[in-house]
Amino acid sequence: MTTETSLTLPALDPSRVPARTASTYPTERLRSLTAGRSKRALGDALGLQTFGVNLVTLEPGAVSALRHWHTRQDEFIYVLEGELTLVTEQGEQILVPGLCAGFPGGRPDGHQLINRGQSVAVYLEIGDRLPGDLANYPDEDLEARAVRGSYRFFRKDGTPYE
Repeated sequence: MTTETSLTLPALDPSRVPARTASTYPTERLRSLTAGRSKRALGDALGLQTFGVNLVTLEPGAVSALRHWHTRQDEFIYVLEGELTLVTEQGEQILVPGLCAGFPGGRPDGHQLINRGQSVAVYLEIGDRLPGDLANYPDEDLEARAVRGSYRFFRKDGTPYE
């Protein structure tokens, strides 16, 4: 059996990838909405360039993101632990380990995950990295535009957040 100390790329132990808890949303109010979420950027740690893979942990009461949809990026999630409420334009559904959901780019179906349970939930989040993507946030005056590998935030009228 391989131990973590003997792993070399392309293999890795996800627990060795630093967890990011900060949000990139442009205001403190928006950033505070994802408190209790942490992401380990496994795809980045492995040098993947055309798609990203995050190992995401949501504490009880935490949300994955503001409800959103992408113009180009496909997204896929696969639940590993806990129970998550998937919120979409069609309503809510409960996802448990072994279940998954997919969000094709260009389909205006604002989505987010909420941990309404009493224990930690863990899932894989996979998305492509197509240039020119826009993320729309139906519940907020917010739009994110993919610019050189990251997202820049704007109001819906096109005014940039500073």
